[in-house]
Amino acid sequence: MSRIVPLSEAGHLPVWRRPVALLFLMAVAMPVAFATWSALLNNFVIEVAQFDGSDIGWLHTVREIPGFLAIGVIAVLMLMREQVLGLVALILLGVATALTAQFPSLGGILVITMLSSIGFHYYETVNQSLQLQWLPKDRAPRMLGWLLAAGSAATLVSYGLIVLLWEPLGLTYNIVYGLAGGFTALVAALAFFLYPQFQAETVQTKKMVLRRRYWLYYALQFMAGARRQIFTVFAGFMMVEKFGFDVHEVTALFLINLVANMVFAPLVGRAVGAFGERRALVFEYTGLVAVFLAYGGIYYFGWGVVLAATLYVLDHMFFALALALKTYFQKIADPADIAPTAAVAFTINHIAAVVLPALLGYLWLISPGAVFGLAAGMAMTSLCLAMLIPRHPEPGNETVLARFVPAPAE
Repeated sequence: MSRIVPLSEAGHLPVWRRPVALLFLMAVAMPVAFATWSALLNNFVIEVAQFDGSDIGWLHTVREIPGFLAIGVIAVLMLMREQVLGLVALILLGVATALTAQFPSLGGILVITMLSSIGFHYYETVNQSLQLQWLPKDRAPRMLGWLLAAGSAATLVSYGLIVLLWEPLGLTYNIVYGLAGGFTALVAALAFFLYPQFQAETVQTKKMVLRRRYWLYYALQFMAGARRQIFTVFAGFMMVEKFGFDVHEVTALFLINLVANMVFAPLVGRAVGAFGERRALVFEYTGLVAVFLAYGGIYYFGWGVVLAATLYVLDHMFFALALALKTYFQKIADPADIAPTAAVAFTINHIAAVVLPALLGYLWLISPGAVFGLAAGMAMTSLCLAMLIPRHPEPGNETVLARFVPAPAE
């Protein structure tokens, strides 16, 4: 992977070796390990390690620590290129996922989760940066939608195999984690050697960047991280703890999510391009307020499993609209700020994520409905912030307040 190819010359390469092809390959490889880990996690920790709500909260707190430290990507980029770091992180994610079932205790699960999380969060940080650098602004929303759909399609195959074969073949956590993680690591290793290193036109700043004019983006990232943790940690846990879902039933629910995303994500990309980031995010947050309030109603009013499963799918679909946050930043950013700000944004996104799972794990033991009520409040705060995004964001017009108070240069 020693050859460096400027993006302006990448069009001369075979289609399968171009930057967009690499983005699609990585988009396919990453979810196979991460989504399989997520699908089996709740059953694995409850059945094998006897986790309760507090334990699962601590697990996700540990999992989010590397996300909080994603700002360290800036330092690593002084030693290696973004593309190299992204693929190395993807290999780490795959290997750690493959080994997950070898450590069926609280301590072992926390350690292997930390390693896989380093791979996942460093990959995601770099991947977001590469997407915004390699995709032109006019095509970015649509292409991001297709990238989401590609990841969903790859994961669909994995989940389909789990649903169809888990019981007939007597599959174990060790086999499934090993195959899924091994696939991700192998694809990343092949991509490392088969693709040249692509050079963007703008050299990225290799130091921490915090600009006052990006304040709304930072605020939205903070709220997104806090709100998403409640869904990630407790929505799936509820399906197993309250309704007794088995592995193949949880995975079937994930399958429905994937099919919905395969159809919905490209449409989301088109919608963001047509209607703008503000309307897309307002729609997302309005829907999430309703979903989280209904989650709370399941506990307070005893609503049933069908509603819970429906809300789980709707919740997941609304999160696809988060690509609008990426394209909002792409439109307002200095091109040299994309890589360092991606790292800073991931850290901001995970500030609450490091603290909330453990704290809310204790609240879950007392009142699960209150956890989802808190999430609804967070979604409402995000909705208010999204109203500040202008219809046509650009440098100097980062928020609707810019028409009254000129945005600072930094």
